[in-house]
Amino acid sequence: MERSGEESSSSTSREPSLLPLQNPNISPNSSAIRRPRWPTIDGPLGLSEEESLKYARRFYKFGFLLLPWLWAVNCFYFWPVLRNSQSFPSIRRYVVGSAIGFSIATILVSSWALTFSIGGEHLFGPLWNKLVMYNVADQWGLTGWM
Repeated sequence: MERSGEESSSSTSREPSLLPLQNPNISPNSSAIRRPRWPTIDGPLGLSEEESLKYARRFYKFGFLLLPWLWAVNCFYFWPVLRNSQSFPSIRRYVVGSAIGFSIATILVSSWALTFSIGGEHLFGPLWNKLVMYNVADQWGLTGWM
């Protein structure tokens, strides 16, 4: 009986703990817990802080070349920086700018698409037939080639 008690106690000590490891020296309200250690969503496999700054700046600037999805990629890839206002201030400037630019571009494109699709011929009048794409092929004679 004594041996089975030893086996049960030794077997429970070998099982991995399901509770997260906690450092008793860090309080739960400490900024070390809230501040991300890496600027990218890749964690330790991602870019260094210097490379991250270069990429964030490039994505931000190329977004102005009518490529707003690069702003969305910038926001997604640097999500830890965007989420925490105290981390990586040099990178955060470009990521927040990308978030603002992507939001504005999305609002503009969505409002244009909704105005065009909902308003239609009632809103644009006779100009509607020149604006819709399915009439362009007829106007240029591209429909008779098949």
